[in-house]
Amino acid sequence: MTDTLLLEVNDLDVDVLTGIYSEETHLPQPVRISIAAEMKVQPRYEADTPLDQSKNYMDLKHAATEALPEGVHFKLIEAVADHIIETLFLQDQNVLRVTVKIVKLLISEKGEQIGITLSRSRR
Repeated sequence: MTDTLLLEVNDLDVDVLTGIYSEETHLPQPVRISIAAEMKVQPRYEADTPLDQSKNYMDLKHAATEALPEGVHFKLIEAVADHIIETLFLQDQNVLRVTVKIVKLLISEKGEQIGITLSRSRR
């Protein structure tokens, strides 16, 4: 049996320049982003284990907010997810796999969640 550590940040509402239709290409649109990062696991976590033996959850939030380049238009939300994943891989060699779910909020008509989930393992 293999131990896993999964850090998660869910349901971040972020305005992103994304889309392919003319009504989407000039204004940011709201998306909901959730991130799960699988980490290398330490042999044991004690009460005094320092943060550098894991990862700060705020790094995940940062990758989906401040780390998205301002003014860049992502045609596909897949590209947004890819950027978030690459940001997390660059930040920390202990990140083994990242899953990003993005829901486009404006296209929902009856509360359904329409979007993508992209998972990638470190190469």
